[in-house]
Amino acid sequence: MSRNKKIILTAVLLSMLIVLSRFLSIKTPIMKISFAFVPTMLCAVWLGPKWTVLLNVLGDIIGATFFPTGPYFIGYTISTAIAGLIYGVALYKKEEKEYKDLEFIIRLSISTALVAVIVNMGLNTLWTSMTTGKAFKVLFVTRVTKQLIMIPVHVVVIFAIEKILRGPFNKYIRSNND
Repeated sequence: MSRNKKIILTAVLLSMLIVLSRFLSIKTPIMKISFAFVPTMLCAVWLGPKWTVLLNVLGDIIGATFFPTGPYFIGYTISTAIAGLIYGVALYKKEEKEYKDLEFIIRLSISTALVAVIVNMGLNTLWTSMTTGKAFKVLFVTRVTKQLIMIPVHVVVIFAIEKILRGPFNKYIRSNND
């Protein structure tokens, strides 16, 4: 895939990420529920770790700058970069390689669980505790419940979307017809 296609695809996914995370999400003071994971995970599958980290960092900075929901805190940018790295390393399919569905589901489940534990329950709970002054343990309990519910949702949603988009992606984007 050409660099131009990668840049354009990243820009499209970036706009989706910002809309899904800033406008089409449910926010509470201690938790946010959204489908912003979809563009991140698709970028990880299609473009790999460096593009996914770039997507997430730009999405966080642009979103926080132009559509703030509170003061900017760099910890969340670090968290989103780490999530992009985990997804990118675990899910990236090189152009000549296709995963079988079972292998993809296993990679998807492992990466989603890692992001849930390390980033969402660990780092983001720490950042929320630091910025709100609420006790870490209290925040952690609510986040554990949410993550246990969301892990299977993420896996099912991404598997379905990626499987639906696999053919068109390979035909129109991954092809060398620039």
